[in-house]
Amino acid sequence: MSLTQAPMRLARSEDAEAIHAIYAPVVQHSAITFETALPGTATMRERIQAKLQHYPWLVWEEAGTVLAYAYASRFRERAAYDWIAETSVYVHADARRRGIARRLYAALLEAMTLQSLNQAVGVITLPGEGSVAMHEAIGFVPAGVWRSAGYKLGRWWDVGVWQKELQPPGTPPAPAVPFAELRDTPAWAALLDRVNA
Repeated sequence: MSLTQAPMRLARSEDAEAIHAIYAPVVQHSAITFETALPGTATMRERIQAKLQHYPWLVWEEAGTVLAYAYASRFRERAAYDWIAETSVYVHADARRRGIARRLYAALLEAMTLQSLNQAVGVITLPGEGSVAMHEAIGFVPAGVWRSAGYKLGRWWDVGVWQKELQPPGTPPAPAVPFAELRDTPAWAALLDRVNA
């Protein structure tokens, strides 16, 4: 299947096992995520269901196999942060360097814009050369470094923050739209049709 034919869609509960398989080696063998205990499939299913109430969670599927996923998460709990979200993308080791992460990220950022979000934030364990390059290629800019922010795999890691403005913030801002409301709109359907064209 060619890259242009590969379907991008919303994650579903039944994707939990495939998503778990992509995430497991990242948790167990890297500092890409600071999660140290591997969550089970049931926990992953609960995360998908919970996140989709508020933010997009996209998967990339080829020939019935989920190869990658990307989602947005709340950046901070206080209401003043309603218009900024953290973004994440994970790609199966066998599907990297094909442009899948960039296409998932582009669609994710478009969906966040439709939600009236103004800012996306990528949090990257350093040095993270590949992730830094991808974020900067799609318009993220460095916004700071948290020194020795996390301890994993027997050492301390610095964390870099990259930020992208999705649209100029309004004063006052329009209310952020929960993804559970956006997903049933023609605007979301049109976005998904366009990115899969």
